[in-house]
Amino acid sequence: MNRSLQLLVGCILLANGAMAYADSDVRGTISNDSNNQGAANVTIGVGNEANSGSVAVGNSSVRGVISNQSNNRGSENVAIGVGNNANLGSTSVQNSNVRGAVYNDSKNHDAANVAEGAYNNANLGSTNVQNSDVRGTVYNETKNQGSANVAVGVGNNANLGSTNIQNSDVRGTVINESSNQGSANIAVGYGNNANLGSTGVQNSNVRGTIVNDSNNRGSANIAEGIGNNANLGSTNVQNSNVRGTVINYSNNKDSANVAVGIGNNTNLGTTNVQNSNVRGTVINESNNQGSANIAVGAFNNANLGSTNVQNSNVRGTVINDSNNQGSANVAIGVGNSANLGSVDIENSNVRGTVINQSNNQGAANVAIGAGNSANMGSVVVK
Repeated sequence: MNRSLQLLVGCILLANGAMAYADSDVRGTISNDSNNQGAANVTIGVGNEANSGSVAVGNSSVRGVISNQSNNRGSENVAIGVGNNANLGSTSVQNSNVRGAVYNDSKNHDAANVAEGAYNNANLGSTNVQNSDVRGTVYNETKNQGSANVAVGVGNNANLGSTNIQNSDVRGTVINESSNQGSANIAVGYGNNANLGSTGVQNSNVRGTIVNDSNNRGSANIAEGIGNNANLGSTNVQNSNVRGTVINYSNNKDSANVAVGIGNNTNLGTTNVQNSNVRGTVINESNNQGSANIAVGAFNNANLGSTNVQNSNVRGTVINDSNNQGSANVAIGVGNSANLGSVDIENSNVRGTVINQSNNQGAANVAIGAGNSANMGSVVVK
């Protein structure tokens, strides 16, 4: 933490190039264009909101495009206390109706985004849509090289260069395009979700294609505690209806994805479809050379360059194409599942071809403990 931030902690709240709308009716475009290089945005206490180079829309109706374009190089965004929301170069839409596209374009080189305490949300170069109706494309395009995104405490959500759709209806394409080279995304505590260069769709309807395209070379994604989910360069669809293709394309060379504790899920360059209906092709294409995906504890799931379909209906082809040379996929503990360059289909209906093409030369896939399952370069249908 630099000297300028130390001087600010405890006495100043800076609102850097941020726009917030609540209980509003906007009949036109919302556009935020900000330059926040070397800036510090800090809030300390209870019910904190720290927004730098961001747009937040809540409980509102917007009949136009929402656009956020920000440059946050060398900036710091910090929320400390209870009920924190720290947003740096991000766009958030909650409990709202948007009749237009949602677009977030941010550059966050060497930036830091931190939420510490209970029920934290730390978002860096991300787009989040919750409990909303969006009639247009949701597009997140960010560059987060050498950046850090951290949530420490209870009920944490740490998102770096990611797109998250929850309890929403999106009538258009969902696109996440992020470059996170040399970045770190960390959630420590209980009930953590750490997402780096990933797309997550939960309890939602998407009437279009879902595309995750991320470059995460030399990055680290870590969740430590209980009930962790660590996703690096992955796409996760849960309890949702998707009327289009699901595509995950990620470059995760020399990266590390780690979950330590109980009930962990670690996904590196992976596509997961659970309890969902997909009316289109599911494609996972990832380059994970020299990477490590590790889950240590009890009831872990460690997936590297794999595609997993569980309790779902897919009306199209399922394709997994991954390069995992010299990589390691490890699950240590009790009740573990370790999958490397594999396709795993359980309790599902697939009305199309299942294709797995993976290069796992010099790779290691290890499960140590009781009740373990380790699959490398395989197709498993149960």
